[in-house]
Amino acid sequence: MEEQKPKLKLAVYWAAACGGCCVSVLDVHEALFTVISAADLVFWPIALDFKYADVEAMPDGHIDVTLFNGAIRNSENEHMAKLLRKKTKVLVAYGSCSHMGGIPGLANFSTKEDILRRVFEETESSINPEKTRPQTEYTVPEGKLEIPEFFNDVRALDKVVSVDYYLPGCPPQTERLVEVFMAIVTGAQLPPPGSVVGAGNKSQCDECNRKKTENKVISKFFRPWEIFDDGETCFMEQGVICMGPATRSGCGHRCILGNAPCRGCYGPLEKVEDPGAKMMSAISSIIEAKESEEIEKVIADIADPAGTFYRFSLPASMMRRKLI
Repeated sequence: MEEQKPKLKLAVYWAAACGGCCVSVLDVHEALFTVISAADLVFWPIALDFKYADVEAMPDGHIDVTLFNGAIRNSENEHMAKLLRKKTKVLVAYGSCSHMGGIPGLANFSTKEDILRRVFEETESSINPEKTRPQTEYTVPEGKLEIPEFFNDVRALDKVVSVDYYLPGCPPQTERLVEVFMAIVTGAQLPPPGSVVGAGNKSQCDECNRKKTENKVISKFFRPWEIFDDGETCFMEQGVICMGPATRSGCGHRCILGNAPCRGCYGPLEKVEDPGAKMMSAISSIIEAKESEEIEKVIADIADPAGTFYRFSLPASMMRRKLI
């Protein structure tokens, strides 16, 4: 009888993120049986009753693969990133938030003080005349209560620990997850550690089937709701910001197929250090205006350019954060 190959030990963890990445793991549907036949889930707090103490008790390197989704927003996220790095052979930054900081990373346009003041003192529903804020420690008759420390900076996972692979997306496409997982299971040749996997080496524009005009220039930008999209012409040529020129392929350009412009969740192409800078370069090449005043008028049409160009990537970009 052929000796059965031992199962891989798989972990999934959710840090500062919306939870969509965990849902995407479930979205493998019938492929879940293939995953379960090849791996045992040894840690997944959202789905099974595991405790942090269970991970702490594991020998170093006990977990074969950890899919770590979410950015590092607080001390709990940081602690678990370091703990899972220690216990894991292959640590995967799973999804945009762990890959580049993601949507939580937009908080870096503010400071910790800005955020706490707004949330606990200034919101329209706040009634807090004493300006009370959460404390990391507070003693009550029953004992000491502790909550994680809220950091000033949101960080991508690789700013805290070393990462073996990056699987991008918000969330990653399920098909890409299965491909990468099965490559690990079968022992297929993987790219060097530090590589982006489950994604292409071309831009979204290279795979997009919308019609493009060579040397097209525009004189005005629009929000998507301000135009009638014909469903066929390149969004940029219609004056709608689409992050396709600065975003790597791999998602199947599903947003564009759904008549929505790309928002950049798969991150920059290889050797592009800053997706926002790449996007600004792409935009500058199609603006018809030549005089500085005309150019400024066209650029003024772009709503929240920083938040648009760095929607998923601010903590991993050259900008990083607002200066205090």
